[in-house]
Amino acid sequence: MNEIEREQRFGAHNYSPLPVVLSHGKGVWVWDVEGNRYLDMMSAYSAVSHGHAHPRLVAALTAQAQRLAVVSRAFYTDRLGAFLERLCDLTTLGGALPMNTGAEAVETAIKAARRWGYSVKRIPAGKAEIIVADGNFHGRTTTIVGFSSEPAYRADFGPFAPGFVRVPFGDIDALRAAITPNTCAVLFETIQGEGGIVVPPEGFLRGLRALCTEQNVLMLLDEIQSGLGRTGRWFAYQHEGIVPDGVMLGKALGGGLLPVSAFVARRDIIDLFEPGSHGSTFGGNALAATVALEALDVMADEDLPGRSAEMGEYLLSRLHAIHSPLIREVRGRGLWAGIEIDPARADAHDLSMRMLRRRVLAKETRSTVLRLAPPLVIERAEIDMCISALKAVLAEAESEAESQA
Repeated sequence: MNEIEREQRFGAHNYSPLPVVLSHGKGVWVWDVEGNRYLDMMSAYSAVSHGHAHPRLVAALTAQAQRLAVVSRAFYTDRLGAFLERLCDLTTLGGALPMNTGAEAVETAIKAARRWGYSVKRIPAGKAEIIVADGNFHGRTTTIVGFSSEPAYRADFGPFAPGFVRVPFGDIDALRAAITPNTCAVLFETIQGEGGIVVPPEGFLRGLRALCTEQNVLMLLDEIQSGLGRTGRWFAYQHEGIVPDGVMLGKALGGGLLPVSAFVARRDIIDLFEPGSHGSTFGGNALAATVALEALDVMADEDLPGRSAEMGEYLLSRLHAIHSPLIREVRGRGLWAGIEIDPARADAHDLSMRMLRRRVLAKETRSTVLRLAPPLVIERAEIDMCISALKAVLAEAESEAESQA
């Protein structure tokens, strides 16, 4: 029994992986069990932004694991405070609540928003509403999938929690019309990742910031995929010079080694949590705090946001220069690109498979978009390799489509 057969036999079939079995990685490269090398253009949805097995991160994890890993938040440790302070400094917000997965950070933000709505804004009990966006992806918990607009994420998982109102992403007029006296927060991805790397119109975030201030509504941004250098800034909201009331972080925060997330917000919002109101056995443990702090230090020392801006501009320029009837649109910011494929001419999953055969790992999203999100340490020559493979598979797929017409 090979590893693919073993996983399929004993595991739940909630993923549909590409048929490759990976065994180790370094930087932007991963190797399969047969020794073949692949260029990783996914970086685990931004979780491996530092590259695979970054030596400083591995050293930090190893040293701390030999000292102290988990003792529960029932006690203080000598590692958590410095990590929380760094998050507050980076975001210019006043407090942070550490969790594990991105979905947990979003759930924390939802709880904070509702508590703020009841205790500060004085919304009647049980009436608080949070405005979310069509096409959103914030995680897989039942609360979160309940306000998804993707049928596959919701099917047979209800009943769902009420209190969420969806509006079109990037439409400030629709957003304004949706706000009522019971609205406690707007919860948006700064850029929609799973939705296909959808960048909102220029000025939308500034308009959202002004509208939330005007209407006394919290502006909460999900930067789990878009944050920590992915778009060429530390946070994607910095492209429009605004600061939200709260931000959700994850993915790259764990340095590609551990699940680490956090909800970072104004001090008055964080102070709404008291002992017993929220928690996590593993959230903020000494090992996670150590690795996350080192991940932030490495990102600063190696200027990974700056590298993302420079290499992202190059990647997007190369993508925009591809002239193929299979491509409807190229979207992106920094080292984050979505290639919208014409479904009448090609299949995005088929293109992922063709890229795999050329030793480049990429994956489709929403069935029509091929997304690229490599580690931020990628070089121009490696981007060129990806572009060469992409051009070849597009030409190959186009030729086959024409021969079958």
